[in-house]
Amino acid sequence: TDAEVSTRKKTFAEVQTERLDEAERTVLIKCPSKLNEKKLLQYLSSHGNVKSHFFFENRGISALIEFSEKSSIASLQDAVGIPGASEHHVVPFKSRLFTFTLKNPVSQHMEETPLHLSPQCHIPVKDLIQKLCHADSISSQMYILLNEYQLTEENIKLRFLACSLVRDFARAYFPDSTVKPFGSSVNTFGKLGSDVDMFLDFRDTGKHATKMKKGPFEMEYQMKRLPSERLATQRILSVIGDCLDNFGPGCANVQKILNARCPLVKFSHQPTGFQCDLSVSNSIAIRSSELLYIYGCLDSRVRALVFTIRCWARVHGLTNSAPGTWITNFSLTMMVMFFLQKRSPPIIPTLDQLKELADEKDKHIIGGYDCSFVSDLRKIKPTKNTETLDVLLGEFFEYFGNFDFRKNSINLRKGKEVNKPESSPLYIWNPFEQDLNISKNVNQPQLEKFIAMARESAWILQKEDKTQQMINKEPWGLASLLIPFGKSNSSRMKNRMKGIGSETIRSLLDSLKLNDANSQQKAVGK
Repeated sequence: TDAEVSTRKKTFAEVQTERLDEAERTVLIKCPSKLNEKKLLQYLSSHGNVKSHFFFENRGISALIEFSEKSSIASLQDAVGIPGASEHHVVPFKSRLFTFTLKNPVSQHMEETPLHLSPQCHIPVKDLIQKLCHADSISSQMYILLNEYQLTEENIKLRFLACSLVRDFARAYFPDSTVKPFGSSVNTFGKLGSDVDMFLDFRDTGKHATKMKKGPFEMEYQMKRLPSERLATQRILSVIGDCLDNFGPGCANVQKILNARCPLVKFSHQPTGFQCDLSVSNSIAIRSSELLYIYGCLDSRVRALVFTIRCWARVHGLTNSAPGTWITNFSLTMMVMFFLQKRSPPIIPTLDQLKELADEKDKHIIGGYDCSFVSDLRKIKPTKNTETLDVLLGEFFEYFGNFDFRKNSINLRKGKEVNKPESSPLYIWNPFEQDLNISKNVNQPQLEKFIAMARESAWILQKEDKTQQMINKEPWGLASLLIPFGKSNSSRMKNRMKGIGSETIRSLLDSLKLNDANSQQKAVGK
């Protein structure tokens, strides 16, 4: 549709600005279980036009209401009461979170209307496998998976609202600050149920700097000076963390992790149901989010393949939501991007090619690293590659099942295999900080398990008789790859392992058995 095309062509910055603006005109209302939707909207409309709304389930029913005008919120806030302090004392912070109750529920509940609830999490893997069996090709199976797992319009609105509500706190101290999501919430690869990574940005304060440059004198603010930027970040996050903890309605389990490489505050935002990580502006992380956004918008096969590979990795215990020696989702995504750059003809351009297309406004030098690349999607020529996802999925497993990890590293700037600069088992160049390996955490057994699983998956796809499996109502294609390999074919697995260091085979097969039991439950991940 035209609407779809026009939303796809927006730049990353335009989408962010639009969504943040939308979130500022939005409120969240906890509703009674028996509710007449029309009456609620009628009441809200007395404060201004309601532009969009939806209901969702989160410890009861909630409604997200987006007004056309920001002033409607002030009008609504004037009419809202403060909870009676019978057994609890309340912190009198007036937010955009409200509770709506019926004064006389008995007479009113006669008119309750059935509500449409927007799902905020994806279906379990076993239900997904059922759905996949009815598809007619691996390609359509992959699009079904994408549709089940990707963020919905409603979920994205909720993510930006969570940021906007945190920003209301930050603005008490820093009136020009903004809080923006980064990572999977905005890079088009986010999965329903994943955490919200958000950062506090003071960069809008930089815009005032240019105003005073003209004329014979200069004026600047007196500000507290600290020995390092890190210390400033820690202090700011510490105070805002305390604020959320002490005054934030529905902010629970606030943890300040200030000594991490990137200091952050973790908390659970109960009104929206998200786990949130708040840090202070990290320009390179934002460039990575935008780079992935561009790749995700260029061709629909990109997202379908990434979502499929991540789900596959999760089922087989190759990724894990706990930090450790596992491959991360970010590393996997970069491996998929690299594979797509290597196709003939390439499906997506290399980072160096995107940099060549950049103009003046796209120039970004951050901490001495050149992070420039084109932001206008229309300047990027569409690919001439017509391979189906059926082909690409098999080829992905084939490619990495036979990749020379001992010698080569993965470089997305050049789209080429490059000699490894150091001996980490898996070396994927950070696209921007060129001296960093984004997969430094991965150890040899984990890499070898990935290789074995990729070989096994390539083998299953080559050997299978789709028609026969469909007749027998057996899982086929992608569905057969989302069932943990283990009990039935562990002898076959041993053959796949030939040529892989034998000292890790035993630990690997043990971990396969282990994973077999719990990967079915844990196939959730990011």
